[in-house]
Amino acid sequence: MKNKLSLILLVVLTGCIWAQEANRPVLTGAPFLRISPDARAGGLGDMGVATSPDAFSQYWNPAKYVFAKNYSGVGISYTPYLSEITDDVFLLNGTFYTYLGEEERSTVAASIYYFNLGQVDLTELVGGEITSLGQAKPNEFSIDVSYGLKLSDYYGMAVAARYIRSDLFNNDQDALTKAGSSFAVDVAGYFQTERMNFNSFDGRIRGGFNISNIGPKISYTDDQETGSFLPTNMRLGGAFDFLLDDYNKVTAGVEVNKLLVPTPSVPVDVNNDGNVDYWAIPNDGVVSGIFNSFSDAPGGFSEELKEFTWALSAEYVYNNAFAFRTGYFHESMEKGARQYATLGAGMRFNAFGLDFSYLIPTNNVNNALENTLRFGLTWDFGGETYNSYDY
Repeated sequence: MKNKLSLILLVVLTGCIWAQEANRPVLTGAPFLRISPDARAGGLGDMGVATSPDAFSQYWNPAKYVFAKNYSGVGISYTPYLSEITDDVFLLNGTFYTYLGEEERSTVAASIYYFNLGQVDLTELVGGEITSLGQAKPNEFSIDVSYGLKLSDYYGMAVAARYIRSDLFNNDQDALTKAGSSFAVDVAGYFQTERMNFNSFDGRIRGGFNISNIGPKISYTDDQETGSFLPTNMRLGGAFDFLLDDYNKVTAGVEVNKLLVPTPSVPVDVNNDGNVDYWAIPNDGVVSGIFNSFSDAPGGFSEELKEFTWALSAEYVYNNAFAFRTGYFHESMEKGARQYATLGAGMRFNAFGLDFSYLIPTNNVNNALENTLRFGLTWDFGGETYNSYDY
């Protein structure tokens, strides 16, 4: 029914959570690009900009690939979505990366991210009878490629280009919207030290950044003035590896994020009674919107701080064969209210890896991924690189 379609789309367009009591959440078009696509990061509090490289680094920080310990890799992940209300909504991500040449200083990678919003039977009531209008199959997807280059033994950068398509009212003839499309670029950097000795253990410092989804607005109508900002995002993080011995490694990490999108800050008085009924998003350009996003919150600096999300994580790895993970993600109650703990595990056998993660809300706000087990499968091939010598 159309009611089901409207419910699903409402959840997606309002930042992927329900029943939130947010005052001024920052909303964007193509919000599926904000959902963590892989199970390993899902077990680490949805963070990955400064964790060790893996096949899914394309989403988090493509600059990490130039420090990957395997020459090539493939990753596939599957995430059931909104499993509390439906069983046919899911996210699917596939990624491939490889080094270029024997010097192992540059990489290319590509990925596809597909968000299927299920199948909905469309009907209408005509003359007391229900008439079928066909089926709607709303979906969104992105396709991207990246190039990474190691600038020194400790630092690398990458750029990525992305095509985005969002078809939220697929095959609904009565819809007032159409499929939207846009393109975007990412700029990322990654740093890691060599293995260092700290008396009783060895260690390594990691750091990274990724400014993602920089691109023109996406419009769902013929009126370009009504276009929605892409979820342009600044991601900063750091991590430390405790290399306890040849078999045991513990990594602790922290990450902060901020949407570089204008805050709804234009007061609208619908009743002309002198009261603000709601706040509208200013009609800024993409570039001005990025810079203004640091200072446009009506509540001033204190509200700007609330627009930063943060995450903490810990990962224990035994003999590069078994991993146990946990994390915590926090977002202000006024900006979306996503607050949850995560658990995860992984195992490797030869060149294959399998990861799981599970999300546990820590407040009373429903989360689209609660009670959901996420899966990820990786395959490394082409042999190990010289980067693997100090892992």
